[in-house]
Amino acid sequence: MKEFDLAAYKEMVKSFQDRDEPTAWFDSIYTDAEGDYRDVFWADLEPNPYLLSWLSNSDFEHAEGRAIAVGCGVGDDAEAMSKAGYEVTAFDISPEAIRLCKERYPDTKVHYLVADLFDFPPQWTEHFNLVYECNTIQVLPGKYRIKARNAMISLLAPQGYILVSCRSRLKGEQEDDIPLPLDKEEIDGFIRCGLKEESFEAYDDTQDPPVPHFFASYKKPVMSKPG
Repeated sequence: MKEFDLAAYKEMVKSFQDRDEPTAWFDSIYTDAEGDYRDVFWADLEPNPYLLSWLSNSDFEHAEGRAIAVGCGVGDDAEAMSKAGYEVTAFDISPEAIRLCKERYPDTKVHYLVADLFDFPPQWTEHFNLVYECNTIQVLPGKYRIKARNAMISLLAPQGYILVSCRSRLKGEQEDDIPLPLDKEEIDGFIRCGLKEESFEAYDDTQDPPVPHFFASYKKPVMSKPG
């Protein structure tokens, strides 16, 4: 794998954003790993502990539910949802990411596939009891952040839950960062779209220096309209 160059990474992402190709660069992150999932620079190689806590402590009935992992990366969180009892679909826009998942988990029950959040199969609409979003919105610019949020909500079946995990920032700060963390007003967009906030945590991770994060869960009522 090439040595990770943060400045070059940000410049590359910005160049695609400037060309209005906000997702065209994702596959390069996985191809740079040269076939080794351990060399994907942003992969934690373990499930999100806040996801594991929600799966363990939520009153929601996991068994036989349908779940989807948005931008599944190398599969840690998708596998955790599968072990919790869900029938899991996990997708990524990167073909190489999906190839790495299938090689990493040859006996998996997860259905891994290449798909685009902005053009997903119509049969996915309101199909899933659990939608898991981890760090997808924050790597998108401008209008695509709203478009992504609304697409995620449209995947939710009535009474389903969406879990949102992301970096966080104070409003008005870090506005030129890549990735661009969500502020509280932005993540509250899920509430403005008609979802009910079930839980919300703001925390610092274990990096040095620590990075602020949000982890929130929202429930979709019988009727909800993205906006």
